[in-house]
Amino acid sequence: MTRIDFHTNIPDKLSYACRLARKAYAAKARVVLLAEDAAQAEALNAALWTVSSTDFIPHVLAGDPLAGQTPVIVTFDEGAPLPHHEMLVNLTRRTPATLAKFARVFEIISTDEADAAEGRKRYVAYKKQSYPLTHFVAGQS
Repeated sequence: MTRIDFHTNIPDKLSYACRLARKAYAAKARVVLLAEDAAQAEALNAALWTVSSTDFIPHVLAGDPLAGQTPVIVTFDEGAPLPHHEMLVNLTRRTPATLAKFARVFEIISTDEADAAEGRKRYVAYKKQSYPLTHFVAGQS
């Protein structure tokens, strides 16, 4: 069953997603970053090029011919063909339609109250479906 990790109180979802992608890549994991829309996907794509001056995170947009050989995929289209289903980082305010295909899902919830409210709804829904859940609150030890 898919393991779901909630990361809440995140001030900047894009930079947080980039750090998660960097960590996953360092661990030789494959990850899909699910953006809310095309604009956020493009911003995420651009941000991955500038995570740090010393790191390179190989990534492509979903549908790219090199997607099958690339460890990090960026998409906003849940219907796009995805070459791997190891990890999903959800930056949206909705439950991913393909959630059950992934071994692990990271729900990234910002400090914005509307985003947090939608995140709480998803948490309750996942709990009712008996998904294994963890919760990490940024800024707390």
